[in-house]
Amino acid sequence: MFILSRWILKTGLLALFALPLGIPVAFAQAQAAPVKLAMIEGLSGPNGNAGEAVFRNLNWAVERVNARGGVKLPAAAGGNQTLVLERYDSKGQNEEALSALRSAIDNGARIVLQGNSSANAAALIDAINKHNEREPSKRVLFLNYSAVDPVLTNEKCSFWHFRYDAHADMRMAALMDVIRDDKALKDVYLIGQDYSFGQAVLREAKRQLGAQRPDVRIVGEELHPMARVKDFLPYATKIKASGAQAVITGNWGNDLSLLIKAARDVGFEGKFYTFYGNAMGAPAAIGEAGIGRVIAVADWMPNVQTAGSEAFYRSFKQRYPKAEDDYVHMRMQLLIESLAQAMEAAATQSNSASLDVVAVAAQLERGRVTLGGQSGNMRAADHQFQQPLVVGVMDRQGTPGVKFDVEGSGYGFRVIKTIAPEAAELPTSCKMQRP
Repeated sequence: MFILSRWILKTGLLALFALPLGIPVAFAQAQAAPVKLAMIEGLSGPNGNAGEAVFRNLNWAVERVNARGGVKLPAAAGGNQTLVLERYDSKGQNEEALSALRSAIDNGARIVLQGNSSANAAALIDAINKHNEREPSKRVLFLNYSAVDPVLTNEKCSFWHFRYDAHADMRMAALMDVIRDDKALKDVYLIGQDYSFGQAVLREAKRQLGAQRPDVRIVGEELHPMARVKDFLPYATKIKASGAQAVITGNWGNDLSLLIKAARDVGFEGKFYTFYGNAMGAPAAIGEAGIGRVIAVADWMPNVQTAGSEAFYRSFKQRYPKAEDDYVHMRMQLLIESLAQAMEAAATQSNSASLDVVAVAAQLERGRVTLGGQSGNMRAADHQFQQPLVVGVMDRQGTPGVKFDVEGSGYGFRVIKTIAPEAAELPTSCKMQRP
């Protein structure tokens, strides 16, 4: 026992003196026991590139928090704590996502991050609801950065789930602001991925067209397998043959870039109204044919004309200078900033060193956060983040309003419509059960 105690004392002293001069003990302790954030995402398979792009965003946000000393907690609560981002590959599959969730919880994570599949998100919400009821001492929070099926903050809303992206109906309403003014548009084709999100996009497109542009005909409607189509030429051929002047799609990842490339190859000259046409290879795939024709909606774009936005984007490009890594989303940065802010507020109130996820959730649902000139707030009723939305149209880099291109393609997106948070907000049917 004496030998063991002497060894512990010796190694503890060695660790202390091994620290660089000037680092506070509290910060050193935080480095030894950081707060674990478990990113559960498809990092392999057809959409693995999208998962890696998300990781870069979240990693950059975590680095920024840690660079300023971590999450600032009172001394009575244990002092500052750093964040660590851990990766779990769901392969985009529900069962793999649930397996990853169990592993993350077993490894001590209490904050889960996911977004690149609404189907995965729905499965995680159900599993986390059951887990948190079964094991209240190991409760978990789920922060969602991209899963935009409206049901997740409506019928399936959960106290443990927070969404930082505008959901599909909100994004569609923003696109409709532009479609409503496109008086030359008479015929559209609807196409999407055959899962909950893709189905929701087509359903809402039909509803909003009927309400706002009843004069527009839907000349085609199609769902295709998600992340399994290698050749979109048959789909593009049908789109062209339909006589459509525009396509409305929620496709993302390779399903979007391959669709747009095929449309270019068959000579389709209509517009694309997209949720994600401003990234992941789509601008480079369509090239010159996309100028004035590919329209996208987002929470933020690099060509938002403010000094804060430009500084934010330049900072990202400095961290990830490769053209292929040019995929940055403001909402993912606001998510991490919001989490750090909520943890600080919860710990200050409780003076507890432990991560009380109920207290953190209570702070998150009333959180307001600003970064790079962009602001947003969480709506407590359904945990749906409220923020500005922008609609942009593809154009050559260097034309007025297009200072920055996308992924080194030479094409960027000029903002043509900005929707204020109060205008982007939609009602919710959530009936939240609180602990």
